[in-house]
Amino acid sequence: PPVYFGGSSAAAGPVAARHSDVYLTWGEPPAQVAAKLDWIRKLAAEAGRTVRFGIRLHVISRDTGDEAWAQARRLLDGIADADITAAQEGLRRSESEGQRRMLDLHGGSRDGLEISPNLWAGVGLVRGGAGTALVGSHTEVADRIAEYHALGLDEFVLSGHPHVEEAYWFGEGVLPILRARGLWHHPAGAPTVSQPAGIPFATPPVPTARR
Repeated sequence: PPVYFGGSSAAAGPVAARHSDVYLTWGEPPAQVAAKLDWIRKLAAEAGRTVRFGIRLHVISRDTGDEAWAQARRLLDGIADADITAAQEGLRRSESEGQRRMLDLHGGSRDGLEISPNLWAGVGLVRGGAGTALVGSHTEVADRIAEYHALGLDEFVLSGHPHVEEAYWFGEGVLPILRARGLWHHPAGAPTVSQPAGIPFATPPVPTARR
């Protein structure tokens, strides 16, 4: 199986360069991601290898940017400042360099959480690991994905809250835009009109002859 590896420390880079198929970074602003990819490319070249690149992000995509940002605010509205402080204190004890970089994006404050166009660090106030989300209209989210893709990122590991609902927003709103731009295609290929829905319990049974 292909090996995905993420790490931002000085020790992690050579391991990724020598052994991974895909180097996976958390969602930092594009300039920081570009610098990290250049670092891994150089180490991989020195090891006589090439690696692919991916990014781990959350997504809040809506029909308009205002709706998306309103949803982002709602995710934090019910969380008390004391809970954020407690979460930050725990996360600051981590020895992970990647976690430190995530925490530095927001500094533990609710203010200034849009750290780059459509890149929101609010998730990281209460969650360890990947702490940023792409927030905006479907077109804006597609634009940011295209921007990251231009840096050399080919694989996107995305999620949202609640998981199922956000998957529908993304699948119905963003993927058609990426498909139209030639940046995404369905792994099963383009559907045809003649194809059945593929839902077993909704497919009429095939009649059989009786004797």
